[in-house]
Amino acid sequence: MKEVLQKNDERMQRRIDHLVDEFKGIRAGRANPAVLDKVSVDYYGVPTPINQLSSIQVTEARTLVIQPYDASSLRSIEKAIQMSDVGINPQNDGKVLRLIFPPLTEDKRKEIAKDIAHIAEDCKVQIRNVRRDTIEKLKKMKKSGELTEDDLDEGEKKIQKSTDKFIKKIDELTAAKKKEIMEI
Repeated sequence: MKEVLQKNDERMQRRIDHLVDEFKGIRAGRANPAVLDKVSVDYYGVPTPINQLSSIQVTEARTLVIQPYDASSLRSIEKAIQMSDVGINPQNDGKVLRLIFPPLTEDKRKEIAKDIAHIAEDCKVQIRNVRRDTIEKLKKMKKSGELTEDDLDEGEKKIQKSTDKFIKKIDELTAAKKKEIMEI
């Protein structure tokens, strides 16, 4: 049973890690290199992440500077950013690309906060699905005689406690991200 509970926690933690990655990619009006994490550049026929082709620096609060290691890839990087869902047109000066993040309007902030809430709710559903799957696994173990009724009850309580802990973590992450969005 200990292994089942440990796997339960590992699966739930992976959901939290994914949520953190999702939140990193949400544009908050400030320059954040993480918004480019999902953008791939066609580099000699191979899709390559931007951060492997260039250095990305935050030069001012709302400006990202992308300097390619290979100057010939500048156009490809620019094209990849334009085709992505970043929503910012890069400025090309021939040597570097600049992404200038416009300040967010109040309406846009509220919209982003709603998106954050939806992403968090999806994560909570995934956590509850992990809980359900683990409890089903424990019930099968009881049915096959590997667990007693008391072990099953104890396991269900531990799983619920773990679920509550992860749901609370999601709420904390969500509140922090919403605060970040709304205070800019």
